[in-house]
Amino acid sequence: MDKLHITGGKPLCGELRISGAKNAALPILAGALLSEAPVTIGNVPHLHDITTTMELLGRMGVQLVVDEKLNIEVDSSSIQNFYAPYELVKTMRASILVLGPLLSRFGRAEVSLPGGCAIGTRPVNLHLQGLAAMGADINVRNGYIHAVAKRLKGCRLVLDQVTVTGTENLMMAAALAEGKTVIENAAREPEVIDLANFLNQLGAQVRGAGTGILEIEGVESLDRPGRHYNILPDRIETGTYLVAAAMTGGRVKLKNARPALLDAVLVKLRAAGAEIRVGENWIELDMHGRRPCSVSIRTAPYPAFPTDMQAQFIAMNAIAEGVGIITETVFENRFMHVQEMQRMGADIKLESNTAIVKGIPWLTAAPVMATDLRASACLVLAGLVAEGKTVIERIYHIDRGYECIEEKLSQLGAEIRRIPH
Repeated sequence: MDKLHITGGKPLCGELRISGAKNAALPILAGALLSEAPVTIGNVPHLHDITTTMELLGRMGVQLVVDEKLNIEVDSSSIQNFYAPYELVKTMRASILVLGPLLSRFGRAEVSLPGGCAIGTRPVNLHLQGLAAMGADINVRNGYIHAVAKRLKGCRLVLDQVTVTGTENLMMAAALAEGKTVIENAAREPEVIDLANFLNQLGAQVRGAGTGILEIEGVESLDRPGRHYNILPDRIETGTYLVAAAMTGGRVKLKNARPALLDAVLVKLRAAGAEIRVGENWIELDMHGRRPCSVSIRTAPYPAFPTDMQAQFIAMNAIAEGVGIITETVFENRFMHVQEMQRMGADIKLESNTAIVKGIPWLTAAPVMATDLRASACLVLAGLVAEGKTVIERIYHIDRGYECIEEKLSQLGAEIRRIPH
């Protein structure tokens, strides 16, 4: 397996272009299954999860064409089967997102249960309960979800808890259902809004995206031809590079960013001592060479502080002035990076779902191992400020969510290399 070698101690300075959002691209690729006409999706990040999704669609018989600008044309008119196998689903939980579109348009789907993952269980029961309420016959056996329906029927769905993929799956299922579907306690994330905008461009009738109540008036078909849709910028990638600059006392300008999607993160970075300027599609952060101050955060669903930025702020607090308290409320097992940080000298104490981080002037390089996507980012950031050479193993996690991370950090002046296996 590839490794990353990082020699710390250099402030990050320069400009970067932010990639498209993985967490928007994956449901939108799945949503293309609803379209009877080919659709073209742009600003898609070059990531392992995107490749996996394309392989999954290809196995179903979907025709995929990637042009020289990395736009992906998706044509599902030639689909031959409605099966999502375990060997693909187990590597990427978002594969469950093909369930709603397949069932809604074709009346059947056989999708592997995704199982647990490193940061928590993330059950799919809300997906299945919602589809059953819309009239689907759901049968779970031998590790697979078997679903059939003549045509789904709109209804009122009240989700027991906020679920992003659950909201997305049910929204896509409702797009072609008979009648009106109302989803209450819906997720409000920007990626959910992006999916709704994509579906509406195809001819769907989705209202209320970005609020807690979605209303979807089902239509007979989505058949508008020749449509092109650009994925929104990745707010978590944006936040990660902002934290990296803050930790190293640097100055960066991030282009193709959406500041409005990062309000909760920018508030905390300003509290840490960063000077931040924003435009319509850019963010600039300048630490003026200063060490950051510790900040306390509590993760919660959007628009509150994102759980996907928790690990990065633990890394920043580890070398900040003062003590920061990080409370994780979204996932039950999302502090696995702490043990690796402690190997680098970080002063972190865990109490249930809370991490108490006492900042120290610098970390010490050590061999560490990534356990999940955002933990990988945390360790990369720690390596940027550690004395000596940090070696990070199992970096396939980071390739799932960060496009060319070593190239982008090198562009900002970091000393980082990928060492092939």
